[in-house]
Amino acid sequence: MQSSYPDIFERDMACTEAEWLAWLPAAVGEHRYQQGQSEVQVQIGSGTLQLQWQAQPPRVIALVRLPRLLVRFAFRNVPDAERTTFMRRFDLYTQRGGG
Repeated sequence: MQSSYPDIFERDMACTEAEWLAWLPAAVGEHRYQQGQSEVQVQIGSGTLQLQWQAQPPRVIALVRLPRLLVRFAFRNVPDAERTTFMRRFDLYTQRGGG
C-alpha cells in the first residue's frame, strides 16, 4: 500500500479481465458504480473515480505466463484523505498474495 495516491495513475495488473470484473464489486465496497465497456465510474462522496482498462500481451518469465491488464485510475474532485481510504481498501481486494 502507498501513503498517498495521485489524481491520475496507471497500473499494470497481473489478472485477466474476468478476474478484474469479479474483484470490482468487493473492491469498491459500498460506493455506487456504473460499468461500461472496459470502464467503470465509481461515485466517491461528491467526486468520481474513472477506471479504464485494456488487456495487454502476457508477461513471460521463463515458463511462466502472467496475464496483464493495464488499468488507468482518474480521480476527479476526490480529496486526498478520501482517495487514500478508498485505495487502501481497493488494494486489499485486488492485490494477489504470495508465499
